[in-house]
Amino acid sequence: MALQWFPGHMHKALKEIKESLRQVDILIEVLDARIPYSSENPEIAKIRGDKPCLKILNKFDLADPAVTLQWQKSLENDRNVFTLTTSSDKPAESKQVLGLLREHFAKKDASIKSINAMITGIPNVGKSTLINILAERTIAKTGNEPAVTKSQQRINLGSGIVLYDTPGVLWPKLENPHSIYRLASSGAVKNTVMEYEDVGFFAADYLIKAYPELMKARFKLDEIPDTELAFLEAAAKQRGAIMRGGRINLHKICEVLINELQAGKLGRISLETPEMVAHEKIEMAAAAKKKAEDKAKRKQRFKDGSLTPDKRDRKEKRVEKREAQSKRMKQGRK
Repeated sequence: MALQWFPGHMHKALKEIKESLRQVDILIEVLDARIPYSSENPEIAKIRGDKPCLKILNKFDLADPAVTLQWQKSLENDRNVFTLTTSSDKPAESKQVLGLLREHFAKKDASIKSINAMITGIPNVGKSTLINILAERTIAKTGNEPAVTKSQQRINLGSGIVLYDTPGVLWPKLENPHSIYRLASSGAVKNTVMEYEDVGFFAADYLIKAYPELMKARFKLDEIPDTELAFLEAAAKQRGAIMRGGRINLHKICEVLINELQAGKLGRISLETPEMVAHEKIEMAAAAKKKAEDKAKRKQRFKDGSLTPDKRDRKEKRVEKREAQSKRMKQGRK
């Protein structure tokens, strides 16, 4: 699936984040607990440097708790990174953010009284809801749709903590094809830029392998089919996604599957694990290496020219003729 969604306001937001990052003491990055890797903006990682970072795995109530624990351990292997899980249905958990910030800086320097923090996150990850909980008032506009926040704002949370809110930004190019599908499956991108059937097949293939029992229970199936197509057909029959003539309405059942996945109706599901991502990074590195090698070969072929032996001989004769002519001209000047 080709997915390019980088609106102009996102380019501007990323530029503002780079400029404002120098003024803050810590970065708070809100991630989707179901896709911590795919919802982590690589552009932010590039500009963060060694600045402390609190990674919040939000929507924890929708994610597989065992997999989330794996992700916390993996993320905290990075220097100056610590993590916290939150969910919108438990505001008290979100309140822990303030205490963690104070505790982190108190360990380093007890004299620090004020803390400037910047909060970032991809669209529809729950960042605005989290901000409203921390501020105990409606500060940020929320909505179950990507890209609600459009501009950066400064929020005084009290107790010496100032929060710089930023628009949810994606990045110019999504390198990992698996991440593209996971972002679409989780609702991080607008439905208008994805094809339901394409994403539905990806989600079905993953879910019948990673969470077969949950799929059996949700779609009332006796057995889980071996392929994603067979699963979607069986699920469609159970949900009445049938067209005239008894044909399966694949678009409808894919839409149902994705919507229920995003709403958490399928159960607590994580769409990626640290082990999966490690393998994907190896595959991406190999693909990038091959791409670079192919590019170098094309460049060399262009440099050498795609000439037949006969054409090459004629080219060499033309070069010799020009050199001889140039030599005679120089002798004539003497």
